[in-house]
Amino acid sequence: MGQISRRTILAGAAAAVALGRPAIAQAAPLKVGMMLPFSGTYAALGENIASAFELLIAENGGKLAGRPVTLIRLDDESDPAKAPANVNRLTERDNVDVLLGTVHSGVVMALVQAAREKQIPLFIPNAGNVAATRELCSPSVFRSSFSNWQPAYGMGRALATRGVKKAAWVTWDYAAGKESGEGFRDGLRAGGAEMTHQLTVPFPETNFQPILAQISGLGVEAVGSFFAGGGAIQFVKDYAAAGLRDKVQLCGSGFLTEGVLKPQGAAAEGILTALHYGDGLDNAKNLAFRAVFKAKTGRDADVYAVQGYDAGQMLLAGLVAAKGDAAAVQALAAGIRAAKIDSPRGAFTLSASHNPVQTIWLRQAKDGQNKVIGAAVEALADPGAGCKMAGA
Repeated sequence: MGQISRRTILAGAAAAVALGRPAIAQAAPLKVGMMLPFSGTYAALGENIASAFELLIAENGGKLAGRPVTLIRLDDESDPAKAPANVNRLTERDNVDVLLGTVHSGVVMALVQAAREKQIPLFIPNAGNVAATRELCSPSVFRSSFSNWQPAYGMGRALATRGVKKAAWVTWDYAAGKESGEGFRDGLRAGGAEMTHQLTVPFPETNFQPILAQISGLGVEAVGSFFAGGGAIQFVKDYAAAGLRDKVQLCGSGFLTEGVLKPQGAAAEGILTALHYGDGLDNAKNLAFRAVFKAKTGRDADVYAVQGYDAGQMLLAGLVAAKGDAAAVQALAAGIRAAKIDSPRGAFTLSASHNPVQTIWLRQAKDGQNKVIGAAVEALADPGAGCKMAGA
């Protein structure tokens, strides 16, 4: 006898439901495959996502919609080349019911493909590449984080509100930098300002001197940027060392300073960034979440922890609507889209393409914190219109 595909099994389950017979035993464990970076550069991000997701399960007595949860951890090593094999291991060998992942935009595409082809629910707790919830969006793909466009749009909009008329954009020459730049440009335009120049360096080069030498002569009032990790540390230090910090306002998508303020030191003071989370958000959910996360892990919560926790909240909302059946993708999706997620970042909903509609906060680096100083833009939805989700 030939192998029976997952699609055939799901079709049989759907038929069983239609006939009034339960497709699954509701007490059966829900298997969640956590494909995240648990080693290498992004290990700390993966650990915070996983810990916060686990916290949400613990808060619900170890069950979601009545089903005990089994977590299967898989280190994706932030390696796109290994992603297809890793995804296949979770879906075919481990037979997971739900996928959670990941941080790296190159790795997440293998997860998106599997979710679309096999109709396994996927929750993206970080990767911001816009395609996942634009042209590749699906009833089975959900994002609890952001699109690259969103934070940068908020930053551009905030600059325009503050009276800036002309700004430049500086980034690595790769997809995330390009998508963020488009958001920055659109945000400026929405406020009557313009992005007059875009300067790039090859990824992951950190020799920024050639572009820094041009900034004083651009005639701009601000420089927006997208860098992260070691590149963000170097760029911020070099910007200050070039004598530009007090001449042209440096700002950017929140990842310019997120998680790297300590090594950036005094060079980061005063930098404006925009992100969907920040230090000092004064709402009851955030204060309680930070306290419990700190007690559980010994670490301070960050945007990655919030995204992991909210992925769990979204999954719970969907499972309740689907009566615990993760394979009932249409019911799961309808439940998540109907929910208002009570997040530490502030409540949010999902757009029709399953990307958060959320407040982007304006933050200022001060005394080692990304202090929220106001809302850059409220209820911001990614503008993607490429989704074709018939019946979803």
